[in-house]
Amino acid sequence: MDEKMVEALNSQLNAEMYSAYLYLSMGTYFEDLDLSGFANWMRVQAQEEMTHAMKIHDFIIQRGDRVTLTRIEAPPTEWESPVNAFEHVYKHEQKVTGLINQLVNLALSLGDHATNNFLQWFVAEQVEEEESSSGVLKKVKMANDSLSALLMLDNELAQRIFTPPTTAN
Repeated sequence: MDEKMVEALNSQLNAEMYSAYLYLSMGTYFEDLDLSGFANWMRVQAQEEMTHAMKIHDFIIQRGDRVTLTRIEAPPTEWESPVNAFEHVYKHEQKVTGLINQLVNLALSLGDHATNNFLQWFVAEQVEEEESSSGVLKKVKMANDSLSALLMLDNELAQRIFTPPTTAN
């Protein structure tokens, strides 16, 4: 691969690991609020992000290039409210979508069709990530002033389980 592409993929690998770290921090925040269902949602999200990082890791190696791990920035540890935390999630996923789009643009500009093909999984995944996070954000906003509604949502979010992507993905 072109050196610019390898560098950009390594940067994205780091961004995915930061995302996992961020969601793990958010899970801890929700545990502190005794909202274990919200914490579960965040832990599953952290697992997904680590899976994304490993997909990139493995792709770089598969292409015969070198993975370069760099320092992961410390994420925030406090949010004003569950609404504020999920607003952060949604904005973060929008940012990641932008990063993926930049990678696709770079791959296309370099004529790197293999990397472009690989990245299409991430393009589709980000549509799902934004939909999922905006959906929960809407529900958290609706439940915001009602403790019973918040607890019902907590029970719903406790049902989320991590499902690794299949090898076809």
